[in-house]
Amino acid sequence: MPLPLPRDKHDTQHAQALIALPWDDVAPAMPQILEWVQDANWPVAGVLLPYLAGIGVRLAPHIKTVLAGNDEQWKYFVLQGIVRHSRELACELDGELQRFAHAPTMGELEEGVAEVAREILQCQIITVAGQ
Repeated sequence: MPLPLPRDKHDTQHAQALIALPWDDVAPAMPQILEWVQDANWPVAGVLLPYLAGIGVRLAPHIKTVLAGNDEQWKYFVLQGIVRHSRELACELDGELQRFAHAPTMGELEEGVAEVAREILQCQIITVAGQ
């Protein structure tokens, strides 16, 4: 049975059906699912971002692929909407976050990627110190 992937950015019905499925069912389609959060203003992103943030470290390989790409806005939305809400995922992506925070490209600076990476790293320090 095919996965209920959204058909367009307004297809929250399919997005809701998708997030109700177990991880093993959705994992193979994660690259396609992440494409629906390229713009956090899309209605489907509003459904998918909290779900993706809850997946945690299992999402790391897929997030690394996005972060290695050239779409700075997508990087920003992934960091802001997913990574910052999962301490385990942020720890797993420490190398990427460090690079964005300390050696960002001009595009990453302009799109706020460096700033959100620094915020996530700062929260990591505060969280670890507060344990």
